[in-house]
Amino acid sequence: MWITTWLDGGFHFLFWLRLSNCNNLLVGGVSRFFYQILGLKYQISIHRQTKIGYGLRIVHNGPIVINVSATIGDNVDIYQYTTIGSMFLKAAQIGNNVYIGPSVCIVEDVKIGDGVTIGAGSVIVKDVEEGCTVAGNPAKVISHKEPGRLVWRRWNREWNKYNKK
Repeated sequence: MWITTWLDGGFHFLFWLRLSNCNNLLVGGVSRFFYQILGLKYQISIHRQTKIGYGLRIVHNGPIVINVSATIGDNVDIYQYTTIGSMFLKAAQIGNNVYIGPSVCIVEDVKIGDGVTIGAGSVIVKDVEEGCTVAGNPAKVISHKEPGRLVWRRWNREWNKYNKK
């Protein structure tokens, strides 16, 4: 299991991305090198200073672009050909337990609530309320059933804290 996880391109890239923020000169330098190389190899462009929560998953390798001013919550699944961008100062704020399907464009300063499912090929230009499924160009709400149902491998922030009894 560990070998297949490590060989997964998205995991491999995110590992070096997170490590590249290390203040240690040797560790930070080596990890920044691998972060740059793997970004080119897997066509993933996520700036080191982008705010990313626990459990971000890049499910399929492929062109993925995330603006430096974007904020990504916990347990977000991102598929190939996704762009989270902005031409101006502020990009999207994505909540927790969000599924972003393939070929999705999230444009400018929009807020995506918790438990949102974004269908393939959607273009998000307006805020998306929590707990719904959206699809289309421009995206429209199509369902309020089973919010966040497609997000798997959810990580709990309390996972690594000691259980006080």
